[in-house]
Amino acid sequence: MWVQAVKREEGPLFKVTKCTYICSAHFEEGDVFLTPGGLKCVRKDAVPCHFAWANRSSRRKSPYARATERLGSDVREIAENGDEVEMAAAVPAVSDHDYDARPPAGAMDAALRRIDELEAAVRRLSLVQQPQLRRFCVSDEDFRYYTRFPSERIFSLFWQAIEPSASSLVYWSKAQRMGVDAVSEATPSPQRKLPIIDEYFMYSLRTAVGLKEKVLADMFGVSVSTVSRVIITWANYLYLILGSMPIWMTRDQVRRWMPPKFKVYCPHVRVIVDCTELRCETPTALTLHSETYSTYKSHTTFKGLVGVSPSGAVTFVSKLYTGAISDKEITKQSGFIGLLEQGDGVMADKGFLIEPLLETVGASLIIPPFKHRAQFSREETERTQAIARLRILVERVIRRIKEYHIFDSTLPLTLSGSINQIWTNCCVLVNFQGPMELG
Repeated sequence: MWVQAVKREEGPLFKVTKCTYICSAHFEEGDVFLTPGGLKCVRKDAVPCHFAWANRSSRRKSPYARATERLGSDVREIAENGDEVEMAAAVPAVSDHDYDARPPAGAMDAALRRIDELEAAVRRLSLVQQPQLRRFCVSDEDFRYYTRFPSERIFSLFWQAIEPSASSLVYWSKAQRMGVDAVSEATPSPQRKLPIIDEYFMYSLRTAVGLKEKVLADMFGVSVSTVSRVIITWANYLYLILGSMPIWMTRDQVRRWMPPKFKVYCPHVRVIVDCTELRCETPTALTLHSETYSTYKSHTTFKGLVGVSPSGAVTFVSKLYTGAISDKEITKQSGFIGLLEQGDGVMADKGFLIEPLLETVGASLIIPPFKHRAQFSREETERTQAIARLRILVERVIRRIKEYHIFDSTLPLTLSGSINQIWTNCCVLVNFQGPMELG
């Protein structure tokens, strides 16, 4: 009855809700009353009836009232024709609530567009509050692709181990401003723009998936400088955490987990070593260009040494050197020789001429035999084939390391300050992917 009284039909433009009100001036005077608390209310059966269009009285209007109405209509006609416009103001307009008014042209479209904008803002807000990791990583396959962990369970165990210390991280930029001595007493960086687990997820997307910083900035809704700060911070933090793990296996551990094929052909081998190179941008300085240029890759590179146990675990990772360094020199400078003991066997390719270095600690070099005559003997042939089959293990592990797609493209020189940390982290995290079995 109220809707009919105000001449408004319910439809797309008008809906009666709990927020729909009618002014008390439209009711009869006796229908409105005040409560003891001072609230204005109407009687239960009251219906609004006082409107400009309603016939408030059935009596014939007086001649004066009729003359006034005619005068008002004449003034309006004169105003519309542009003559004596100021006379239109002489007749007071009837003040009333315009319930039957329609919105101006385009107002409804503008309102709908504004509603769409607000709904999109709400959706963005809800996405920011929900960790991005949970949006992208649903199955074990997702975790393998985005983080290189073999399953959600392995990732969860790893995260539970590092989360307590990660929650007190200090951003790298803040640590640089404070200095090394003051960092230990620093409070965690406040007002993080992302959940702590999303910061690690951002680092994983940069290293495991190889996404560029601009893509990550758009994806997480932050600036490129924030992405760079997060990547550097997590690269150094994981380097500290993973670097404290004792990955070098003792002789007893190597023998306990040694596959049967090694026990048959190379029972004394403790580690299999090989070098790998990562392409980097060409420096403009000629001296640095000559130091990083690799004749093997015909490009400027960073070079690292990797050691793998017979069971397939990464047990040694050197820092990255410039590409011009030799295998012998990188073995000497990396500190690898100091880890060996008397009687250890080191398996390598023919190009590793490190036997004099190994002899200083009583270790031996296991490489395929060199050809000294027209053809190998039967024993030499079998030994060559066996070493080749076993040494392939280190190449398969290096292939796993390079499945971190940050190494797919040429590394920018802007990463030179943190590439060592990223390289070491990727090598050690390969051990979380499970054992590497011989074919």
